[in-house]
Amino acid sequence: MFNRLTLGVAALALAASGALAASDEITIGMALEPPNLDPTGGAAAAIDEVVYANIYEGLTRFAPDGSIVPGLASSWDISEDGTVYTFALREGVTFHDGTAMDAEDVKFSLDRARAEDSTNAQKALFAGIAGVEVVDPLTVKVTLSAPDGAFPFKMAWGDAVIVAPESIESAATAPVGTGPFTFTKWLQGDSVEIARNDAYWGEAPALARATFKFISDPNAAFAAMMAGDVDAFPNFPAPETLMQFDANPMFTVIVGSTEGETILSINNKSGPLADVKVRKAIAHAINRQEIIDGAMHGYGTPIGTHFAPHNPDYLDLTGQSAHDPDMAMALLAEAGQTDLKLRLALPPPAYARRGGEIVAAQLRKVGIETEISNLEWAQWLEQVFKGKDFDLTIVSHTEPADINIYARPDYYFQYDNPKFQALMEELGVTSNPEQRTALLHTAQQIIADDYVNGFLFQLAKTGVANSKIEGLWENAPTQANDLTGVRWTD
Repeated sequence: MFNRLTLGVAALALAASGALAASDEITIGMALEPPNLDPTGGAAAAIDEVVYANIYEGLTRFAPDGSIVPGLASSWDISEDGTVYTFALREGVTFHDGTAMDAEDVKFSLDRARAEDSTNAQKALFAGIAGVEVVDPLTVKVTLSAPDGAFPFKMAWGDAVIVAPESIESAATAPVGTGPFTFTKWLQGDSVEIARNDAYWGEAPALARATFKFISDPNAAFAAMMAGDVDAFPNFPAPETLMQFDANPMFTVIVGSTEGETILSINNKSGPLADVKVRKAIAHAINRQEIIDGAMHGYGTPIGTHFAPHNPDYLDLTGQSAHDPDMAMALLAEAGQTDLKLRLALPPPAYARRGGEIVAAQLRKVGIETEISNLEWAQWLEQVFKGKDFDLTIVSHTEPADINIYARPDYYFQYDNPKFQALMEELGVTSNPEQRTALLHTAQQIIADDYVNGFLFQLAKTGVANSKIEGLWENAPTQANDLTGVRWTD
C-alpha cells in the first residue's frame, strides 16, 4: 500500500496533470462496464450510470435530492379519479439524430415498454397503463387501469426514458436520446465517450466532453485516481483507501447513501432452499457487521428487509434475523439438512466478491458448504438473473423503492406469495400517506418472515473526486452519474 511520502508525490503529479487538463472535459471512473447502452432493454445498473440524464431523458426525472421533477414533460394534469395523466411536452426538443421528439415518440416508448414481448427489465412499471393517446404533437394522455399516485415516480426511472422508432434498433451500441450529451464512441473493455449536445433544449452543461473509464480492479482504481488519469470515481471500489484521499486537500471524499439494498439472494425454488427453515438458518448464520467491516471497511447500514433505512417508511427488522449460529444449526437439523452444499455465484463488484468470501466462511461455521463461482457481469445476467441457475448470489439492488419485485414470481429469486402480491396491488391504488405506510410496513414484515433472502446492508455511496470538481451527486436516488450540473472550479 502507498505510504504518506508516495501519496504526497502522487498528489503533486495530480496537481500538475490537473493544471494541464481542459477545464471543460472530465474522466469518470466506473467499476463495471455496461453490457449495452440501452436502459430500456437491460437490467445492469452500469447502463444508467452512463446514459441516465446524460444521453436519455424521460417524462420526469430524479433530482439529486430524490424528488421527482419535470423532464421532457414540462407539466402534467391528473384527472379527479386519478386514472388519467395528461402530459404537456416541451417544445423544440429533438433527438441527437435531428428528428423531433413529440407525443408519437412517447406513445411508442410506453407501448413498447408494456408490450407482451417487451424485454424491459422493469416491465412492471408500465403494467398499470391501459392506453396511451396522442392528443396533439405536444400532448399525450396516459390512461391507467387504476389510480396510481406513484406514476410520475415510475416515469422517472431509466427504464422509462423516451426513445424513437427511427433509432431504437441501434440503442444497445449507439444510443440516440434527447439529453444534454451525445454518444460519440465506445471502446469496449475500456471506455465510453460523450460530447455536449449543442442542440439541447435545456440549459447547456458546463462540460464539453466526458469519458467513462471502466476500472474493475480496486488497486488499479486507486492508482488511476492518484495519477490523475481519472478525475472522479463516484462509486469508488476501494473504500479501504478513502482515509488517504480524505487526508489530502487535492481530493474530495464524497460519502452518501444509495438505494442499493445489498442482499444474499436465495433461489427460493432450488431444492432445500424452498424450505423456509433453511432460508431462516442462512439468515441467522450471517453476521452483517462482519461483512460490512470486512468487505466495505465499515461503510454500509445493516438491513433486515428489502427497504432503504433513509426512507421514512423503513421498518427496522434486523433483530428478526440477528446473528445466531446455534439457532441456524438447530434449524438445519429440523429441516434434515445437516450436510448442505450450495452454489454461490458472485458478480464482479467488490462488495460481492469480498462479501462472498466472508459469507461462505460464516455459512461453513453452521455446516453449510458453498462452492463459489466468480462470474463476469454478462455471465451473471445470463445465468443468474435470466436463467435462474444458482442457489445463492450477492447483489445490490440499486433501483429506488423496489420492494414490489417480491410480487413477481418469475423474478430471479422466484418468491411466490399471493398474499404479498395482493398487498402490492392494494398499494398501487392507495394514495393516502398513512395507509401507504401501513401497507409498506406489512410488506417489509412479510418478506422478513418468509426469509426470502439474506438481507445484508444498504450500500453506501463512497466517491472520490479532484477537489476542483463540483456538482457530483452526494446521494444516489437512482443509479446515475448525472453530469448536467458538474463543472470545474478555479
